[in-house]
Amino acid sequence: MQIGEVAERCGLSLRTIRHYEEVGLVRPDTRSRGGFRLYTAADLRRLRLIRQMKVLGFRLDEMRDLLSLLIPDATDAPAGQATEEERLDVLRDFSRTADHRCDELRARLDAAHDFLATLHECRTRLTAATTKVDG
Repeated sequence: MQIGEVAERCGLSLRTIRHYEEVGLVRPDTRSRGGFRLYTAADLRRLRLIRQMKVLGFRLDEMRDLLSLLIPDATDAPAGQATEEERLDVLRDFSRTADHRCDELRARLDAAHDFLATLHECRTRLTAATTKVDG
């Protein structure tokens, strides 16, 4: 797949995908004769995971570490050297962090809903007051 198709499928911009390539989070499998990046289904899975991690505020180095555990490849040396128990510990830590960040996002969303309700109440009161004045 070329970068445009991958961008559409994973919901990232071309620029973002190129940035992730520059920092080593994803590596296009090959290039076409015309020099276009060609991505595999595995690259697409990797980019979708990166997008999910980004939503939770994971840093690039954290993404790299987690990807090396979830989708190891030949260039992900740390995962290959870790024992199974060490890998599980790291995954547990990431899971706890993700869970905590989800809780924070839920709290922020609740606050946003409360604010929206306040705006609706203010609009309703203003509409009622305007109707009384006009009526």
